[in-house]
Amino acid sequence: MDVLITVLCAVFVLGLLVFIHEGGHYLASRAFGVRVTEFMLGLPGPNVGRVVGGTKFGVTPILLGGYARVCGMEPGEMSPHVQPVLASLYRRGTANMEDVARDCGIADDEAYEALEELVEWGSAVGPLKTDEYNTYRAPQTYPSKKQLGAGVRAWAQGEPRDAPDEHELYLSEYAQQYRARPFWKRSVILLAGVAVNLLFAMLAFVIIFSVIGYDVQNTATGEIVHVTVGPLQALYAGCMYIGAVIQAVIGLFNPSTVAQTVSDSTSIVGIAVLSRNYFEAGAVYALQFMAMISVSLGIMNLLPIPPLDGGRFVIEVYQKITGKAVSAKAMNCMTLVGMGLFLLLFVVMLNQDIQRFVFGNW
Repeated sequence: MDVLITVLCAVFVLGLLVFIHEGGHYLASRAFGVRVTEFMLGLPGPNVGRVVGGTKFGVTPILLGGYARVCGMEPGEMSPHVQPVLASLYRRGTANMEDVARDCGIADDEAYEALEELVEWGSAVGPLKTDEYNTYRAPQTYPSKKQLGAGVRAWAQGEPRDAPDEHELYLSEYAQQYRARPFWKRSVILLAGVAVNLLFAMLAFVIIFSVIGYDVQNTATGEIVHVTVGPLQALYAGCMYIGAVIQAVIGLFNPSTVAQTVSDSTSIVGIAVLSRNYFEAGAVYALQFMAMISVSLGIMNLLPIPPLDGGRFVIEVYQKITGKAVSAKAMNCMTLVGMGLFLLLFVVMLNQDIQRFVFGNW
């Protein structure tokens, strides 16, 4: 039972904070008119939910976090065949890859590449497990947006109108993609998750120090005094803590401090044990712990390593400066390297947490 409670505390803390993080990406994307096909509580997998405004909101079985499926974030150059392939698929409604290739006069591989890109755009539904062939489908619903032509909206929603011009259809779909936004909007979308994590932490600090208050002991008399401070002082304390976390993360890149920084850190096992301890201490301590983890989650996501937000932001900056798109192959290689580094760091911290748990040195 103790282990179950510990796991539930960790799932609640990490699940809520990751969900908040993804909520930042979702809100920024929708504010800039970028399509988000899914916003889920839980890790990617089978899900249940309801489509509202073109986005499916729901839950997955593994409630450890959440995700927002922002459209048009695939790396590399666009397929040059997206426009005719999109038109072919929408004319047919349901089509095999070979049918689309024949319509457009292109190779099957080229049709497959374009169709998969349209799936990423939310402009096509990929093959189902029950499909014998690579069968794609046009979406059943189409989110109405002010900037799109009325003819496109009416046609896509099944009204008795002629099919829209091929180029008009392409422009209406491309307009809702992440890649169609200018550099500064893409940057805001990438960094919005971190911003929301930090905002949550600052709000928590204000509630703890300015609304609820905290107990301090008078060193001279030993008396316990309940104290509250002004919001500005609470925000200052929050900024000081964020600065300390940033300094600790920077220590990972300093050969002379990396060992100590890793030793002072903890894995998901440590977070689970600590979360239970803080929850048992009371609601105020639990909120304080969540604020600290939220800061750590946000700052760690700023590391310039794909697939973290910071890594994707660095790539956006590189593309802006050079005018060259990073290829999908290069992006995948950097992602694999980044995941390898994090896996190594996880194994090291997991080993030290297990030792702490065995010897009781938390």
